[in-house]
Amino acid sequence: MIVQQAAFGGREKLLKGNTHTHTTRSDGDCTPEETIHIYAEKGYDFLALTDHSVYNFTNFAPESGVLILPGTERDDAFPDSVWPLVHCVHIVSIGSESGNGFAQDERFHHLGMQTAKDAQYLIDETRAGRNLPIFCHPEWSGNTVREIEALNDFSLMEIWNSGCVRCCDCDDQAAYWDELLCDGRVIYGVAADDAHSPEDMGVGYVCVRADKTVDSILNALKTGAFYSSTGPEIYDFYVEDGVAHVKCSPAAKICFRFFRSPYGVYHGEGLTEAKAKIVCGSTYIRAEVFDAEGRCAWTNPIFLSDGQPV
Repeated sequence: MIVQQAAFGGREKLLKGNTHTHTTRSDGDCTPEETIHIYAEKGYDFLALTDHSVYNFTNFAPESGVLILPGTERDDAFPDSVWPLVHCVHIVSIGSESGNGFAQDERFHHLGMQTAKDAQYLIDETRAGRNLPIFCHPEWSGNTVREIEALNDFSLMEIWNSGCVRCCDCDDQAAYWDELLCDGRVIYGVAADDAHSPEDMGVGYVCVRADKTVDSILNALKTGAFYSSTGPEIYDFYVEDGVAHVKCSPAAKICFRFFRSPYGVYHGEGLTEAKAKIVCGSTYIRAEVFDAEGRCAWTNPIFLSDGQPV
């Protein structure tokens, strides 16, 4: 029996998009119109303008052909957070066009936090507004795995954040992901730009199996029907008879992960597929693909029970 990860198996073209972007509506360098056009020129199908603490529905450049996902970014800080030693929680909130609990230009305020559990209000208010929460840049935020484990009711987390990599060399977000997956959490990994300037735009993105509508894209994100990338393409990821398979654009390295360490690592020139036998006791398996320039793509996990897909 073949079990494919949810992003694959259909004939439709995957849509390319970014779920985390800033403009002059908060602390970004470019206007919303400029930002949308930059992403259009880079071949993006959708974009969320997630300016800090202010909600947006508006497509400021409808002629671009880029679909805008309604959203914002909310945050709060712990008492020991003093720049540049930040200690905080950031949540991107993305919602539908209809039935959304928030309004255009609605503003949000900080309530203050003493413990990690206090950050739950950011997720709860996002859910109450019928929005989808994405846990942002845990490494940059100074989060520990234990702090993240104290929070619930979210299933999306940034594993790559272009702005954090460029400005602070924070490129180890996926380590948090594996810790949570090993603890039995169902978490899907998101690559995003968190763009504040043109240098950050068009680096990290998701490719979703969806129609080009807000609700279809949101459903794909909810169900993990996407992969994340900074360059390589992934064409298929599946489990057959206890063996995981991945197919991709030409790669220099392919590895599988189902615990905290890489397993079944392949090195070569122009690799386009790889496979790995699932280890007994694994609760998930995922794959990473690296091209010759070091850019990475990440599948989302196939979840396992007794070594079999569930």
